[in-house]
Parts: sequence; structure tokens; C-alpha cells
Amino acid sequence: MVQNVASVLPELEEEDFHLLSGVEQGMRFSEYVDRDKLTEFARLTAEDVDYRLDRCEDRGLVERKTIQYEGFKLTFEGYDALALHTLVERGTIEGFGAPLGVGKESDVYEVQSYKPMALKYHREGYTNFREVMREREYTADRDHVSWLYTARKAAEREYEALETLYPDVSVPQPVDANRHAIVMEKVDGVELSRTGLEPEQVVPVLELVLEEMQTAYREGFVHADMSEYNVFVTREGVVVFDWPQAVPTDHENARELLTRDVENIVGYFQRKYPGEVADVDTDGVAERVAGDDFDSVAPFQG
Repeated sequence: MVQNVASVLPELEEEDFHLLSGVEQGMRFSEYVDRDKLTEFARLTAEDVDYRLDRCEDRGLVERKTIQYEGFKLTFEGYDALALHTLVERGTIEGFGAPLGVGKESDVYEVQSYKPMALKYHREGYTNFREVMREREYTADRDHVSWLYTARKAAEREYEALETLYPDVSVPQPVDANRHAIVMEKVDGVELSRTGLEPEQVVPVLELVLEEMQTAYREGFVHADMSEYNVFVTREGVVVFDWPQAVPTDHENARELLTRDVENIVGYFQRKYPGEVADVDTDGVAERVAGDDFDSVAPFQG
């Protein structure tokens, strides 16, 4: 499990971040960076590289491997430290709080800015790198792809989608991003999968989700990973989150992915609330979500 590095940050000196940045640069070319090359990448003397490596290794920010040569790579804690340091230097983050959610592909923490925010670290590729390389098209054109690149590209794609969609689509407001980390609005709500809706709420909430999907499509994006785990139910309505797999609507598979999203979300409601949601033609619903006549999607009533 990746550990929170916020408590380590005050112990680090500027030269430690130079060293971490140097390892980051070297990992563009190989998984482990030759110790002898770090003087060039980090722009430090050999003596300072040795000293900083020991400091960073003691704090779990780099990992050492010795086979044909002595090499080092960033741990996710080291990558977290670089991103967090940059966000603090920019003034985006002023304090670090408790975890909001820890998953296979991301960790989310509460952070303090001008108001409470959410900091999301992308973890794609850390534990299932080969699977991610097969599934994520943004790794397809790279000869050497590290998990740093995979996680950073996922964050970039999500941030781009959020910037495009907010505020027309009910998504968390994006605030800042660096490397694999995104700072966004903290949403006060309950995950749809954990929400117990009253019978009279079921169809309206389903229709709210589909309306957000339709607006997102009009704004140029398909979520491509819609499920009951990616929707918050709030007092104001619903918020759709987790957009790293989003694809533009001109993507060759956009309509297929939209249909799958509709099947996933409608299927969830049908399984959990079979008395309130009738069987529907999800292909037809997807056609209407992609068009201009969403209102005619009803009835879902069972």
C-alpha cells in the first residue's frame, strides 16, 4: 500500500527534490536509472547525489536495484512528493487531511486550500502495469513506458475532461494539476452504490445520471467507465466523477463506449430496484442520449 508522504515533506530539502526530479527524468529512458547518470539528470555533484540518495531511500522515496549496475527508480511515494511539493509551492495546497478514498487506480485525500478540496493521486500502472498498457490507448505509441508516464497521462486526460465539462456537466470543479495529481472540488455526497433510494427517487436519479451523460456527450466526451461507483448522489442532484478513461466523441469507439456506459448504469438500477425500473432497450436509450431528444427516453417505470 502506498503511504501518505505529507508528513515527510517538511524533512526534505530543495536538493532532495533535485535528486527526485533527476530520477524522474532518467526513468523516461529506463526503469532503473544508473547511479552514474544522476549527476547529469539531477545537476548535483557525485557526493551530493550519494548523500541525497541515502536520504531519499531512507524515507522510501526511491528504490535501489543492483544487477549489472546500481540503479534507482522513484517509488510512488517519491512521485507523490514531487507533485505535492509543486502544488504547495504554487500555493494550491496549504494543508493535508484524511484519506477520502483509496482504490486500485487512485488515492484521494482531503487537502486544505481556500476551502477544503480533494487531492487525487493516479495510481494506474503501479500494480497492474501490463494490463493497463493493453487497455489505455495513450501508452500504445511508446517504446518504453513507465508507470509514471501511465499515471501522469491518466491525470492529464481526466483534468482535460473536467476542464471541458465543468460547469455544464455536474463534475467536480478542477482546480490544479501536476504530474499524476489533480486538485479538485471536494464533493459532499454519497456514492450511488452505497445509496438507498426511496422508490419515488429511483427513476428521477437514473434520469439525472443519463442527462449528465447526454450533456457530456454534447460537450465532446464519453465517460467510458460509468458505473454506480462513479456517481455521487448529493442534495442538489448527482455528480459524475472519475474521468481518466474518457474519450472524445469523435473517437472511433465513442458510440460503442456510450452504449456500454448506458448498459452499465441502467443495468445497475434494474438489478437493485427491479420494481421501479423496467426493462428497456439500452441501445435505443444510448441513441437518444447521443441525440437531442433525451426527454423521450422515458418511461423507465416498472
